[in-house]
Amino acid sequence: MLSLKKKSAVLAMGAAMTLALAACGSSEDEVAAPPAQASKAPAAKASPAAAISDLSGKQTAVTLDKGFLMGLTSLKLTPATVGGATLDPTTGKIAFPITGGMVTYFKPDSGVTPFVQGLINHQGSGLQLTGANKKVVKLTDFVVDPAKSMLTGKVTVDDKVFAESAPLFFLDGRTVKPLAVNAAGGTAVLEGTTVSLTKTAADALNMVFETKALAEFFKVGIAEITLQLPKS
Repeated sequence: MLSLKKKSAVLAMGAAMTLALAACGSSEDEVAAPPAQASKAPAAKASPAAAISDLSGKQTAVTLDKGFLMGLTSLKLTPATVGGATLDPTTGKIAFPITGGMVTYFKPDSGVTPFVQGLINHQGSGLQLTGANKKVVKLTDFVVDPAKSMLTGKVTVDDKVFAESAPLFFLDGRTVKPLAVNAAGGTAVLEGTTVSLTKTAADALNMVFETKALAEFFKVGIAEITLQLPKS
């Protein structure tokens, strides 16, 4: 059972993640170019309002958009999972296990910038796309950066590394729902963030699969992040 202190910390952390993912801005331009924010050392009296120092479980899932699935079909691209990822053909939901990371939240008036810091790792899983030209692209080892509202990952083409870490998907939190905490089940779920392609990802996929159909902000789906709550 969660202690009151840890439950409160998790609730604060979830609220922090909601704010961070929603902080992409209110315009497409702001989402396109999230401001670079260098982390500043906390002031002497500034301490985290909440922190999960060792994420260890559950998943980040994306319910794939119908338009994205139709686009894959029209481009004759076949999706598949890599490693520990799973794909439910009935719901169109693809899920990637969380393998580690940490998130720290400072109060916005603390003077620490950005006030939400950390990374959510998904090592050993990913998404594979196979084209009509027999080219195979794997997007793996995803890292969610809540401060930048960005998901990065490793890109391989025909099993050759194209990029060790590339910005793949924007995470637009303007559509996010309130955090749902299940204390009895030991989870916290943040659902509703819109996932879309970055220009880097769109350009790379267009080049490999010999098309011009994919573009920046092409909607991929809606994300659902499920965190394992720390035990007392």
